[in-house]
Amino acid sequence: MQNKHWENCLSLIKSKISIQSYITWFKPIQAIEFKNNILTLQVPNKFFYEWIEEHYLDLLNEVIMKVLGKEGKIEYQISEDEKNNSSDNKLVEIKTKEKKKKSKFDNLNRKFNFKSFISGKCNSVAKAAGKRISKSPGDSPFNPLMIYGGVGLGKTHLLQSIGNKISNKSNLSVYYVTSEKFARQFVDALKENKLKEFTNFYSNIECLIIDDVQFFKGKVKTQEVFFHIFNQLNLNRKQIILAADKSPVELDGLTNRLISRFKSGLTVELEKPDYETRLDILNHKIKEEGINIEKEIVQFIALQVDTNIRELEGVLISLLAHSTITKKSIDLDLAKSVINKIVKDTKREIDIKYIQDVVSKYFQISIEEMKDKARKKEIVIARQVAMYFSKGFTNNSLKSIGFHFGGRDHSTVIHAVQSVNDMIDTDSIFRKSIKEINRRISIH
Repeated sequence: MQNKHWENCLSLIKSKISIQSYITWFKPIQAIEFKNNILTLQVPNKFFYEWIEEHYLDLLNEVIMKVLGKEGKIEYQISEDEKNNSSDNKLVEIKTKEKKKKSKFDNLNRKFNFKSFISGKCNSVAKAAGKRISKSPGDSPFNPLMIYGGVGLGKTHLLQSIGNKISNKSNLSVYYVTSEKFARQFVDALKENKLKEFTNFYSNIECLIIDDVQFFKGKVKTQEVFFHIFNQLNLNRKQIILAADKSPVELDGLTNRLISRFKSGLTVELEKPDYETRLDILNHKIKEEGINIEKEIVQFIALQVDTNIRELEGVLISLLAHSTITKKSIDLDLAKSVINKIVKDTKREIDIKYIQDVVSKYFQISIEEMKDKARKKEIVIARQVAMYFSKGFTNNSLKSIGFHFGGRDHSTVIHAVQSVNDMIDTDSIFRKSIKEINRRISIH
């Protein structure tokens, strides 16, 4: 019976579109089940049903209404071959009672939003640009927006936050895709003689988001077709958002004209999160997950894991898992153990930069102030303390230590060490401060 229903649908569809469109887009579809007024259709791939939803949704709803009645609906199922090559195996349904509503096919993860994207000095410009774009996509000077940065710094999170914001506040079509998937779709379109449909699909998207464009490297034909799609979207004032692991000028294996297009809008870097941002990210995640961790341990994690956000969250998840399995509270020893297993090079030698970082946070001044020629008492003391620990914890010469503090000479370092020793002998409060700073450096 299911084939009969679909045959009736096909008969109506065939009378309303060109024979070429019918052969290309409807003949390959197979009806596999009809149950509870739901006709399940198998389509060759995800790109296939996305195209149908974009271009033939109204026609399908009209046909479904006539053949299946008001309560009828269609579900698409991706073929088994395509499922084996894709992590996205969702069923997609079209309901006749919602026929006037435009279907979304944006591939966005709804958990990514601006609220959960913690900002700091490392990413505030990128986040501000993303918010600006989401208010008026295509109309801002930030088109295209190119976001670049290393692994695990939040590029995908930010891209999808922008896409979700646009998708939620407007009827614009938003499509997120990785460069690798784009390239795969392009190859499939070539094989199936559907290049025109492929380019039309992408040229009609109102906000195109492409992640990891560095993987276009060496794919000359893919770059060429993307170049033409880019130009068409740009000409029609459609929003383009891109992400890569390097700045446009550092991307190898991409054509000059494509690089030129990438640079024509706003290019902004996501940098490694500083200590304060890492702390904010941890506290946000702890609150979100309802985890109970002492403040000192959170600060320790933020200080130790300075690589990227992904490793920071990985440490937190591992701590929670260990604590749950062993039924033990999260303590400093457990934190150290987990960090050693997850983060590479955590046992690196204590260097002057690390000491400067610890001391500057303790005295609440910047490293730049510490290196400057300022003579304020609190800055001078902080500088001398940092020099004192640099001599005690590192193998750097006095001359080298002085160089790291604004180019000062070895005699300044000798004086600093002597001054700190004198204050330790005569000032009990200062002595406690030195003990605390020593503890913070030692847990490195």
